[in-house]
Amino acid sequence: MKLTLKIWRQKNQNDKGKMVEYKLSHVSPDMSFLEMLDVLNEELLHKGDEPVAFDHDCREGICGMCSLYINGRPHGPKQTTTCQLHMRSFNDGDTIYIEPWRANAFPVVRDLMVNRSAFDRIIQAGGYVSVNTGVNVDANEIPISKEIADLAMDAAQCIGCGACVASCKNASAMLFVSAKVSQLALLPQGQTERKMRVEKMVAQMDEEGFGSCTNTGACEVECPKGISIENIARMNREFLSAKITSNNL
Repeated sequence: MKLTLKIWRQKNQNDKGKMVEYKLSHVSPDMSFLEMLDVLNEELLHKGDEPVAFDHDCREGICGMCSLYINGRPHGPKQTTTCQLHMRSFNDGDTIYIEPWRANAFPVVRDLMVNRSAFDRIIQAGGYVSVNTGVNVDANEIPISKEIADLAMDAAQCIGCGACVASCKNASAMLFVSAKVSQLALLPQGQTERKMRVEKMVAQMDEEGFGSCTNTGACEVECPKGISIENIARMNREFLSAKITSNNL
């Protein structure tokens, strides 16, 4: 395959940045998208040019690091992570536009890399269970219905890639935060800190500068793990319930 790549190049957060065109030949349709970028970088290094900086880690669709905006869609034309997107999804002679996530809360570090530490700070605000529950008991000792277990596991699939933010016209992080809130709110282990958790995580989300949710559903469509926007409704109920009985009114 022969491809034309138009890639966003930006030296740092303060640099203006621009699209730069590159030509690639002999791209195998069996390559992953990241492997294709590796080939490009090898050619750039051979020429003495600066390679394109992009985030990656596991390359197994688990870590959520490979956050690229491809032809106007987060992670590209299929509902999967960029590392699991293969070049057979494109055609010989295609022009592919590659950009970083676009959100004030995700400032560009360099080229296609963005700083997503805002997600880390949201988790640090309350996305955990810290109550001392004593000696570990067997999992079967805590009765959890299959329906609740399935809902919790579905929410727990969120890998924090930020595709929901990138796809939202308001750069909202509601799908991410609601998945993390739902995961623990549904389980017995998360009940003690339930109200504190949702209040703190929503407050941190707002402090980070993410936009509001207007229920367009773009986040659910582009999420590589298929996280449902039903979690957003659940988080809103959790937040309202917490506020009604909160001492922070």
